[in-house]
Amino acid sequence: MALASPALNGHTSPPFPVEPLAASDAAASPDVFNASSVAEIKATLSHLHTQEASVTARLDALVSSQKDLSRELGRLDLMRAHIGSQASTTRNISHGMLSEAAGTAERISSAVRRLDLEQARVKATLEVVEQVAELKACALGVAGSMGAPQDWENAASYLHRASQIPPAVIHGGFAAEMVPTAEVPDPPSVTLDSAAESLCGLFLREFDKAVKENDGAKITRFFKLFPLIGRSEVGLDVYGRYVCQGVATRARTNLNASTGTQAKDGFFYANALTKLFEHIAQIIDGHGGLVERHYGPRKMGRVTERLQIEADVQGGIILDTWSDERHVDRKLMDIKSYAFTFLVQSFLPTQRTGPQRTNSPAPGTIAAPEDEGVDMKEIDGILNEMAIMLGRWSLYCRFLADTYNSPADEDGNEDEDRKHNLPDFLQESSLFRKVNDRLVAPFNAMTTFFFRRSVEKAFQLDESPSGLTLNPQRPLKAHPPHITSAVDDIMYIVNKVIQQSLATSQVAVVTNVVPTLSRVLGSDFIGMTQRKMRDECYPRAAVQGAQPPEQIVIAFLVQINNLDIAIDYIRRIVQNNTGSKQSLAEGSQPMATEHLRSLFAAPAAAMSVAQTLYSLATSFEAKVNDLLSDGIQVVFNNVVKNRLRPILADAFRDIEYQPNPDSDGGEHDLHSDENADGTTRRGSKELVRPRFAAGWSDLLAPIARILTPASFDRLLTATVAYLARLLEKRLWSYHGRVNPLGAARLERDVAGLVSAAVDVGYTAGAPGRYKHREAFARCVQMTLVMGMDEDEWDEALQGGEAAEVVEKLSREERVRIRGMVRRD
Repeated sequence: MALASPALNGHTSPPFPVEPLAASDAAASPDVFNASSVAEIKATLSHLHTQEASVTARLDALVSSQKDLSRELGRLDLMRAHIGSQASTTRNISHGMLSEAAGTAERISSAVRRLDLEQARVKATLEVVEQVAELKACALGVAGSMGAPQDWENAASYLHRASQIPPAVIHGGFAAEMVPTAEVPDPPSVTLDSAAESLCGLFLREFDKAVKENDGAKITRFFKLFPLIGRSEVGLDVYGRYVCQGVATRARTNLNASTGTQAKDGFFYANALTKLFEHIAQIIDGHGGLVERHYGPRKMGRVTERLQIEADVQGGIILDTWSDERHVDRKLMDIKSYAFTFLVQSFLPTQRTGPQRTNSPAPGTIAAPEDEGVDMKEIDGILNEMAIMLGRWSLYCRFLADTYNSPADEDGNEDEDRKHNLPDFLQESSLFRKVNDRLVAPFNAMTTFFFRRSVEKAFQLDESPSGLTLNPQRPLKAHPPHITSAVDDIMYIVNKVIQQSLATSQVAVVTNVVPTLSRVLGSDFIGMTQRKMRDECYPRAAVQGAQPPEQIVIAFLVQINNLDIAIDYIRRIVQNNTGSKQSLAEGSQPMATEHLRSLFAAPAAAMSVAQTLYSLATSFEAKVNDLLSDGIQVVFNNVVKNRLRPILADAFRDIEYQPNPDSDGGEHDLHSDENADGTTRRGSKELVRPRFAAGWSDLLAPIARILTPASFDRLLTATVAYLARLLEKRLWSYHGRVNPLGAARLERDVAGLVSAAVDVGYTAGAPGRYKHREAFARCVQMTLVMGMDEDEWDEALQGGEAAEVVEKLSREERVRIRGMVRRD
């Protein structure tokens, strides 16, 4: 039936409901009943007309769309009729033609499934029958082999074959009915278990007998049979006892090889511990393949854990005996009670009991007891022994970690740090704790004492270089660098201690010892040097305006050299011990080098050690640079500064920059000679530079001979900066006293003075001198502005290329300088 239009069916409501006015619109629209004026009524009517027009437009649109809707509804009715006939035809085909085929297919599918199930059951039955037949053959084979032939390998092989059969078959009723025979009447499970127990006991007896007879071939023969009879754990345990017995025997032999006084000399106990670790490593490496091949992957781990228990016992005996023989506990008490009398007294604020120490830091303490009861040679020997023991222990731990953690993780990835993690059984072993208690902790404590006592001893025996003088006419008898003996002695010990600590391959040692070195260097070495510079050799003049005594100045300069050379020593020590090819002076960042990775396998450990050593260099350099800067400033203030004004004044003495260009050939007047009283008639030929160079060299050349190049460069930097300020003030003082010809002379004189100033202390072509020219940039540019011709001056004012040449001067300064020259 065709759908009828709502309009044709008598619907009075429109198909699209008219939207009511919103509440806000209703409230805003005027109300004709509430209107109080004609204007309001007109507004209301206007609003109503607008609403009416809107409603009419919508109704017209609705009426115009009714025809289209009716036409579409008619098409839908026709389509529904056609679809109904197609659906009826489809149902007829389904119930008539396809139903029989579907039934046939269902019957075939059910038959196939039943056939597959029957085939699977037959296959499973055949498999069980084969397994039972195999089980019967194994039971009879075991019984036959254990009889008169006593073929233990064949019997174990039958048991191994029987272990491949599922337990459900072995314990099943079918096997219980089919396997027993007159020769073997018991059920197969009982037969196999009894045979395994009997063979296990037999193999144990034979293995022990072979061990007593020391028959290696027989030991290997029966060791390989345990996994075949399902007794792998028993085999690994008995093998572990066997190898541990060998380890214990050899360890006792090595420990008893030397007795009496011989055991106290050399590295006997370190060698004994080394041999113990080497023996265990040889067993694990040599026998691991055999165990893995016959017992399965990672089965050597059980033997390794058993070996570690024996290593705990034998290693503990070695360490305890060594500690008793070397009286380690008593020496630890001695070093803890050591008072460091010399260092303590040296830092006391008032120490005037003996003669003033000028050349030697401690002549008044020579009579003190040598080492005050602590034998430094014994401490050094014990430290060497502990370093070797810790190094061998680290190699042993690394070997176990590589062996135990060799396979990758489950995802196939391999974390480098986790790869080198110590196995749990090793970290929980008693030897691990004993190494920390007997070796690591004493090593750290003794190293701290050894280094600080060495620093104290170095200052007690400190000797200053002889034959130093500030007289340039006298040659220096000592070779540079001019430092005291304490620097070489202390830095030698620093290098020795760092090498010794790295040789242990123990991160806990390095991260404890190296910061301790930094702390002792900061408190004792730098502190002692600072005290000497402040109290013993401070360059102070006896009379106001005079120069400090020469020997005091020399001693102070030597202390500055000590600081500068110490920085270089520490840089090289850290660089050499890390194996870095990049100098630390270049501002390089810490990195785990190949050398460190060879000592510390884990990347995180190698990086930690590199950062620790780098921190030692950077912190020491920062502390020394502070004191070094203060020392350089003292030398400048007390030795150099008060002589700069006279040198500069003498250089420009009687020099005039207002020559008459019309007299005697103008520019040739530069070649006039001096009068008898030293004054010049009109000018001077290169008098400023020779005068200044002579005074400048007399002042700085003697100091440059003593100071290291780096320290002198620091001093020269401060001196040149101050000289440049003095020279600039002098140039400003020439206002109105310079004419154009004199400006050219002044430019020549300033350039010569600058060249002489930066050449002192440097060889020809040395790159270091050129950086000091920058300090005189303003002075040089002032003379350039004075001597510019008008075109250049105009370009400088307009910001052209000439302005770039004098960029150090502001525009106002350029104008002021230009006005200094009289251009009459």
